[in-house]
Amino acid sequence: MPGLTLENVTKQFGSFTAVDKVDLSVPHGTFVCLLGPSGCGKTTLMRMIAGLDLPTSGGIRLDGADITQVPTHKRDLGMVFQSLALFPHLTVGENIAYSLRIRGIGKEEQRKRVDELLSMIHLQGFGDRPVGKLSGGQRQRVAIARALAISPRLFLLDEPLSALDAKLREAMQVELRQLQQQLGITTIVVTHDQREAMTMADTVVVMNGGRIRQAAPPVDIYRRPADAFVADFIGSTNLVDFTVDSAGRVVVLGTTVEGLAAPTGVASGVLSVRPEDLELTAPGNGALAGVVTFLRDLGGTVETFVEVGGRQLVAVSMPHARPDVTVGQPVGVRLRPEACVVLKS
Repeated sequence: MPGLTLENVTKQFGSFTAVDKVDLSVPHGTFVCLLGPSGCGKTTLMRMIAGLDLPTSGGIRLDGADITQVPTHKRDLGMVFQSLALFPHLTVGENIAYSLRIRGIGKEEQRKRVDELLSMIHLQGFGDRPVGKLSGGQRQRVAIARALAISPRLFLLDEPLSALDAKLREAMQVELRQLQQQLGITTIVVTHDQREAMTMADTVVVMNGGRIRQAAPPVDIYRRPADAFVADFIGSTNLVDFTVDSAGRVVVLGTTVEGLAAPTGVASGVLSVRPEDLELTAPGNGALAGVVTFLRDLGGTVETFVEVGGRQLVAVSMPHARPDVTVGQPVGVRLRPEACVVLKS
């Protein structure tokens, strides 16, 4: 089904290009995260989708209709901002019902919709409570319910969980995803938190410098990054240069990686190898020669830092598979060919 479509969308502020020729298709009912560092253009893109900013060029379509010039209040959107922007002088129920009231919906229908939403966000019986007496997670739920009260065609959230502590934030990520799946509403979230994007999204859109670097399902973004920026921004990775010798073999830090072939015509480039895919072995037998420089036990995982040819590589293992090594010990680092991703130059 049609959903949201961005066609060559560009936004300039004077001579500065904040969003540069973005094309994106968001099918109806999917959950998309716009992910990237500060200043990458993700919030500007969200504001154009919401109608708060107009594109310098390009078009925006929702369910097949051109909404590029349509005012925000006529786009049938639900929005949750980073600040939540709840009305402190209103109760929980009055906050949720606000958009229904200004649309002239009758009081009885307002009450039914508020009760329905309070049940959906697990805050039954909270309708008469002042919002100032709610916890951070409860206020977050109320802001979401208020945005959903009008049953919008598109649900937009700008850094909605950034003010929450780590544990509550992770719980809310799961709740928000489950709520979106329950409602089947097309949802776009702006975040700089890669874990948040990986947890919630059907599609992660990685942005940098105003452009989309890659748009794909989370697992594809992680396992098959399009370039070095995406590989490094999503999770942790080891980026190492490689060359191809006269026999067509890939050489990394002076060692041939058996079984790994470079694309035809490529003489050099960069490999991405995730820390969990590095194997520590005894020196020799085709492994890269290195020395352990640091060990970090994080409880759930153990990180081993190894210096190889002047470069630091990191291997991650589970506690039960903790490598029997010490700082200063020579080790071998084996790159499994199937785990190596050849990145674009």
